[in-house]
Amino acid sequence: MAYARASKALGQCDRCGFSYRLNTLQYEIEDGKRNGLRVCSECFDVDQPQLKLGEVNTSDNQALFDARVDTGREASTSYFGSNTLSSQALTGSIGIITTSNADNSPDSITTSITGVVGTKSLGSLTVAGASSFTSYTVTVATGTNSYGTGNKFYLNGSVSPTLSLTEGEIYRFDQSDSTNGTHPLRFSTTANGTHAGGSEYTTGVTTNGTPGSSGAYTQIEIASGAPTLYYYCTNHSGMGGQINTWHI
Repeated sequence: MAYARASKALGQCDRCGFSYRLNTLQYEIEDGKRNGLRVCSECFDVDQPQLKLGEVNTSDNQALFDARVDTGREASTSYFGSNTLSSQALTGSIGIITTSNADNSPDSITTSITGVVGTKSLGSLTVAGASSFTSYTVTVATGTNSYGTGNKFYLNGSVSPTLSLTEGEIYRFDQSDSTNGTHPLRFSTTANGTHAGGSEYTTGVTTNGTPGSSGAYTQIEIASGAPTLYYYCTNHSGMGGQINTWHI
């Protein structure tokens, strides 16, 4: 059947109802098919792309089968004559490093590492970050040492032990236990310190807090060539012991 050209004919938009040239009204498409509406350009909605889900292949290409990643190993080996990748710096978490010294001698220091995931041959191990130190827990109780019987410093449970400390190392004497109240621990080059006419030794020494309070300590970094030292209580005579210094 033949239809008129309708170049000047008017038609109403099926959505808004306004009159437009008939040949400007568009057929609306829904799910790829005409839905019977003929609308103006203002009311025209494009077909919703989500209605076509599943019709278009959107899957990604699969990975290459048995691929070979370029690590530069062959090129570096042929150019330099060795595998330069073996000298790469490795970074990771190794867990816990524990150092024990049974008799306070530098010849009996044992170090163990726990919590390592995986293994790798390392030429050397450097631990960087916060300063490391050996800690002694200080308490005060009645006991007997070379000065006699009375209140004494106990270090890690031993009454006034003679210590062997290494030059360049840091040692912290933790006085946070409440028994340390009124018993500041200090160092001297004279046995029994100021109670025997000596003076306080301060090289490399730092203190923090009040003895008997949380966080209180006296810390010393043993200087190169340090003499034999003695730890003592600044307020009470005969509480301390001797420190031998070692050079490695």
